[in-house]
Amino acid sequence: MENKTALKILDVAQDMVRNRGYSAFSYADIAAEVGIRKASIHYHFASKDDLVRSLVQRYRANMSRDCDWISHYSERLDIRLMQFVGLYRDGLDKKQICLCAMLSADFAVLPEATKEEIQAFFQETETWLTELLQKGESNRLWACRPSAQAEAKGLIALLQGSQLIARSSANPAETFDNIVRPLLAAKFSLQY
Repeated sequence: MENKTALKILDVAQDMVRNRGYSAFSYADIAAEVGIRKASIHYHFASKDDLVRSLVQRYRANMSRDCDWISHYSERLDIRLMQFVGLYRDGLDKKQICLCAMLSADFAVLPEATKEEIQAFFQETETWLTELLQKGESNRLWACRPSAQAEAKGLIALLQGSQLIARSSANPAETFDNIVRPLLAAKFSLQY
């Protein structure tokens, strides 16, 4: 997958999915954007399903890498939490939302292998966030009720829901902040 053309195809397809969703893009759209023929896309990704599964695998790997970086960025757990929130806020300038959240809207029509990749993404993200929240609770920085795992699920839902609302506003980043900031400040006593 080190081929530059394949990577460009993935980059363009990811932007399209994060902006439009699964059903609103085609190989013709990608070919026009990349400047290649549709047959060239089929050479790298036999079908749209193969392409989307590859997108999710890459997105999972990137989220894992980002969470690992956050874990080493600072010793302060509150800063780690805010860095995690930033992962969801960053795409809003391009009116993009989480790839897996966007694909979840079309979950019923996705192939089984792609569904499994999306489920793995959410499970891995939830596990990482649960561990972070448990550390914060152990250090008496915040209380997780009813559990750190429930808080992690709720926080992911808050961030993804905030992305959806924010992307339709005139100022997405400000809207996202206005939704997320007071809730995080109240729950986790964070300076945001």
